[in-house]
Amino acid sequence: MRLFLAAFFAVCCVGSTGEDQQFNGRWDITVKGDKPGRAWWLEVSGAGTDNIKGKFVGAPGGQVDDVPKISVYDGELRFSFDRHYRHDPHHFANEQHSPPQKGLYWARLENGRLKGTFEIEGDPGSYLEWSGVHPPPVNDKDDGPWKKGDPINLFDGHDLSGWQPTPPGHAPWIVRQGSLTNALGSTDLLTDKKFWNFVLHAEYRIGAGGNSGIGLRGRYEIQIVDDAGKSPSVHGNGAIYDRIAPTINASKEPGEWQTIDVRLVGRQVSITLNGIKIIDRQTIDGLTAIALDANEGDPGPILLQGDRGNIEFRKILLNPLTRP
Repeated sequence: MRLFLAAFFAVCCVGSTGEDQQFNGRWDITVKGDKPGRAWWLEVSGAGTDNIKGKFVGAPGGQVDDVPKISVYDGELRFSFDRHYRHDPHHFANEQHSPPQKGLYWARLENGRLKGTFEIEGDPGSYLEWSGVHPPPVNDKDDGPWKKGDPINLFDGHDLSGWQPTPPGHAPWIVRQGSLTNALGSTDLLTDKKFWNFVLHAEYRIGAGGNSGIGLRGRYEIQIVDDAGKSPSVHGNGAIYDRIAPTINASKEPGEWQTIDVRLVGRQVSITLNGIKIIDRQTIDGLTAIALDANEGDPGPILLQGDRGNIEFRKILLNPLTRP
């Protein structure tokens, strides 16, 4: 393990070179051996100057966080967060009063890729290795005609055919009176099939204080939350979580059935909530915390988030989109 932690950021900009600029850009990150297997995301700007900045999406945070401490020294990118990395279920109520741990991230460039490590300071057992690549170019735009394919009924109202839990083996969802419903402590669900460009229609109901989400390609979360009457935000109902806010709040009261219609072409997304367009062809800049993998150039499943509170779905239809 490293011996210079006390001087982790003692050298802010000394030794910066033009090669340091190669750290700049957005990085999709795969974590070796991470559980539950989520992907991370990093954006670096200003490397090679005295104004380096970073943004990060990764456990245990769920939002796009500004990196408070980041530097490049001797060809190595270093950044850190002070967070509660270790969750103790027996002392959760007191966790907010316990001191956070320092998470340390390092990375070097090898053949255009980031090769990095993570460790909680003073905890060698937390050591992880990770790698990052620039997101692939995605040329599809929602700027012309797209042909709807035949509708795919992702939920038939009878059983869980076509779905699987992730991670497997955890508390199941159930079908009750034609609705797909999670249970207390349920895991997430994802479709067996994977999709690229599509339109998705779903009908859902949440209770007071409810919170869930729909993962597009298993990488970009549409937030579902009880927020009727509140101002629109990147954490609001229908938002692309912490990335794109709805233009208005179109949420219904808890306990009422709501409809959401989503159109995803390349990285561009449009969302209509309860008949009102709230996002119109906005570009998703990168992964959200729901991401199952970092492979942004590949098709992916539809994911239903089940571990945040009670949620019901009674209709989920998808039409693939192709160029005519």
